[in-house]
Amino acid sequence: MTALAILLAGYSVFSAAAVALTHLGGDQYRGLPQSRAMGLLLLLALSGLQLAHFADLYLGQAWTGSLAYRIALFVVAPSFYLFSRAVLHPLAAPVQGARLAVHGIPLLVAPWLAPPLALPAAFLLGAGYLLWLGRSLLALRQARARFHAEMALLGTACAIALGVSVLGLAPTLLPAQVFVSLYACAIGLALLLVQISLGLRPQLAVEVREAVQTGYAQTTLGKVDCDAALARLQGLMARDRAFTDPDLSLAGLAAQLDLSPHQLSELLNARLGKSLSRYLREWRIGAATTLLCEEPSASVLSVGLNVGFTSQSTFYEAFREIEGMTPGQYRTLHSPPAGRAKAPQASIGIPE
Repeated sequence: MTALAILLAGYSVFSAAAVALTHLGGDQYRGLPQSRAMGLLLLLALSGLQLAHFADLYLGQAWTGSLAYRIALFVVAPSFYLFSRAVLHPLAAPVQGARLAVHGIPLLVAPWLAPPLALPAAFLLGAGYLLWLGRSLLALRQARARFHAEMALLGTACAIALGVSVLGLAPTLLPAQVFVSLYACAIGLALLLVQISLGLRPQLAVEVREAVQTGYAQTTLGKVDCDAALARLQGLMARDRAFTDPDLSLAGLAAQLDLSPHQLSELLNARLGKSLSRYLREWRIGAATTLLCEEPSASVLSVGLNVGFTSQSTFYEAFREIEGMTPGQYRTLHSPPAGRAKAPQASIGIPE
């Protein structure tokens, strides 16, 4: 187990850096500075814990008894709560002022706790936050049906964390090295499951937030001609190529359709079974596949920018998600042989 713990501790540091650069560094948290900041703080704390575990298990250095380790323990739960709150409760006001300060109280207490008390206290705090998370996930009945695989993976990660939290309440039941190994394995496995979830659905946070927001609101489509609205939406995409605007937002597109943002979000979720972000990605990737074959001299980056993506990384991420390969691989597989004229393609319709 010690060898596995050392391996997962090292993996966790690189995994946390990858999630910070790709997931938190993208466009998903635009307008959510608190979530982005708390997500980065969470990954930093988890990396710090895993470095301490690595030093303890592999180098024989007692970093797990340091003040920095105790502080990192008390950072994890509040930062995770503040990070995930905007996703699971998008209609709630941001945590500010005195309410935000309350979540910082454990950090002030941590330096004054003796190591034997710090570990159970930190895990008791974590168990409380995990119960909040479990309650929030159980409330997402409508959204869970659309994110079954991802919710199962994240739920498994939470179950692992809760199990370690229970062990952390009585660390003397296990030898110190065994507990450190279990904790290192738990963090590593949780990060692995998170990366798998993001690999299955890179825009998971955005799609869950939009689905939850629609689910919490009462139906807003009672007086809306849904078929006519969908036809107007089809026209904006196919005729006006509205999806090529990288700054296109739910509110902006809704205004063009004479709908409210809630109405457009509910229309997409109820009638097409997808969020706006997924809908736009499908249109953009559909247009990109055409350009990749029709303009073989155009760079992959220029194709991505022309269809509405803001960077090469987000283009590649979306392309892999929808087509299962990179843009370059798609171009190689689907471009006609040299000298043979390419048959004209039909115009793009509403993505399936």
